[in-house]
Amino acid sequence: MNVKKLFSNMAFILLIAVFVGLLAGQYANEQVISVILPVKHVLGQLIFFLVPLIIFGFVTPSVTRMKKNASKILGISLLLAYVSSLIVGVFAALAGYGSISLFDLKSSPAIKELPAMIFRLDIPPLMSVMSALTLALLVGLAVVWTKSERFENLLYQFQDIVASLVNKILIPVLPFFVLFNFSVLSYEGTVNSQLPFFLVFILITILCNALWVGFSYGVAGLYARVNPWRVLKHYGPVILTAMGTQSSAATLGVALEAAKKSDALTDDVRGFAIPFFANIHFCGSMLNIVFLVIVISQMLYGHIPSLDTLALFLFLLGIFAIGAPGLPGGTVVASLGLIQTVLGFDESATALLLSVFALQDSFGTANNITSDGALTLILSSYSEKTHKKG
Repeated sequence: MNVKKLFSNMAFILLIAVFVGLLAGQYANEQVISVILPVKHVLGQLIFFLVPLIIFGFVTPSVTRMKKNASKILGISLLLAYVSSLIVGVFAALAGYGSISLFDLKSSPAIKELPAMIFRLDIPPLMSVMSALTLALLVGLAVVWTKSERFENLLYQFQDIVASLVNKILIPVLPFFVLFNFSVLSYEGTVNSQLPFFLVFILITILCNALWVGFSYGVAGLYARVNPWRVLKHYGPVILTAMGTQSSAATLGVALEAAKKSDALTDDVRGFAIPFFANIHFCGSMLNIVFLVIVISQMLYGHIPSLDTLALFLFLLGIFAIGAPGLPGGTVVASLGLIQTVLGFDESATALLLSVFALQDSFGTANNITSDGALTLILSSYSEKTHKKG
């Protein structure tokens, strides 16, 4: 392979960033980490500042392109996201019940305390992720209803502007953000201390997430009657970015670029579905949460949640997952009240949940954003069938 082409490949660049970050964290001292932390923070702030703009810039014009089908496509997208989350929750529960005997560990290793940042620069986004998503949907639907062609053309121009921000700012800074993120994880001991402690759990969740991605694309391929590999083969950089950032929102720009390369996804649906699902479809996070609450309940309380309690938890968690922000740990944070109320977790159980979830959140995030491609394939096929009938 051409060396120049190899080093211009996003997947290869991100892989290098992961390994360099892990290595740097092992040898970095407190002074080095105190410099890395604020740089990582600023890069993260810049990325998350762009996220609401990306959502509005891509979702709104995509809604207008769907014209009369916009309301119907929106409703089906919500249903797909909820059903996917609910089924994966049942799958995780079965995996947890079936493998709970493997978990006999009772303590958690200490994590090295991070030094204080030498400076801190906050860049608050113009609006929250959910506000941007709600505004995009409402404005898009309103443009369709009022048939405002002038405003519709402005939205298309704004989409081009946002696309340039993604290509010239977000994507170039992502490898550095991934590198610094893994440096911090490696330094504080999250990787080399907690990983052996929960090795069996990590391996099982990785396997479960991989199986779910395969299952979701298999179902999507059967429904659409196309080879799902036409979509999945472009998701290598997306998976690595998701694992490095632990954020569906931060991975959104790369996911959009990957989806554009697939000839199995229609333009109008793709531009709407990828950003939309990135903010409401967290099947990987839901899988990890359900599996984890079963494990922790057994570890700390000596029993697993009853079937009726877990059924109620799954039903509500699917709804909470739709409203969770696509940020690192967004799903588990949004569902903490539910975990404490329905499952009865106390402060120690909640603290353990947060720490272990953070350890394996990379794989759940990769599942989240990768499975979005499968739902987009289903939605694209549905849209095409609807147009043919019309």
